This record gives sequence, C-alpha cells and structure tokens, in this order.
Amino acid sequence: MFWELIATLFAGIGGAGIALIIRALSNKKAPKWLVPSFAGLAMLGFQIQGEYTWYDHQKSLLPDGLVVIKTVQQEAPWRPWSYLYPQTMRFIAADVNNSAKNTVDSDLVLVDLYFFERRHMAKRVPQIVDCMNEARTDFTSAFDPSRLNNSQWHPLNTNDPLINAVCKKAG
Repeated sequence: MFWELIATLFAGIGGAGIALIIRALSNKKAPKWLVPSFAGLAMLGFQIQGEYTWYDHQKSLLPDGLVVIKTVQQEAPWRPWSYLYPQTMRFIAADVNNSAKNTVDSDLVLVDLYFFERRHMAKRVPQIVDCMNEARTDFTSAFDPSRLNNSQWHPLNTNDPLINAVCKKAG
C-alpha cells in the first residue's frame, strides 16, 4: 500500500507536468487551474486503473492448483463509476492440488480456501467438503469423521464451484 501511495503521488506530479507543458506551449495563456486539475485527474485515474486491474493481476499470480471459486463485485457511492462497471474487490480460491481425501470416508475432502481482498492480506481457512451430501464445514483440529457430526454443516448447491473444483478433482 505504501508503494501504491508513492505511485499515486508520482502520477499526480506527471499530470501536473503535462499541464505545465501545455501552459508553456500556450505562452501561459492556458489557465493556471489546469495544473492542479491535471494532477488530481492523473491521481484519480491511477487509482481507478489500480482498482479495476487488481483482480486480474492477483489471479495471474496464483500458483497452479488454486482455482477461483467466487468473486465479489462491489459498488460504492464514492465511486459512482462502479455502478456502471462494478469492481471485483474480493475473491475466494480453493487449493485443489493440495486437497486431501479422508482415508476413512472418501466423500470427505480437506481443502484450504484462500480469501483475498483488496488492500488486505490473504487469509487461509481450512474446510472439509462432503462431496456426497454437498456441504462444507470448518476444519477443526482433527480430520475425524466421528467429530464431524457435531460440526455445523453449510449446504452447497449441486453446481457450486467449490463442489465442482474439489470433488471432481478428488473423484
């Protein structure tokens, strides 16, 4: 985030420089307000560009085996352009290459979900997916089917991307 701030400031300096060149070429007939306006527009444009390219950039950095299973697009009143073209600010990826079937019950698969959010560190949350019953629960301390009966299971749809990614790979 620090480097993004520095880059934003340099974008503003570049925008102001363009306005100063315009003023110099017009023999200072161009209005003085162009300098701060160009600086502000350059900084705003840089931030907007960063918001819209963040998801694609982060997705390109994911190692093989991490499959994006959900994206969250957001709109905000302080970003009026986001109502026309919502921004992807969060997404969830499943580590299907490192998922593991339970040796006792092969319908249970342990998988790590990674939660990514703009300007935040990624969070890893281990989950157990029941491929037969199409549900998921948080991974506790042991991958023991007898303890899973007390877990809170969250039902998933048949075509849920988590079921498709984990169970088809595991199957």
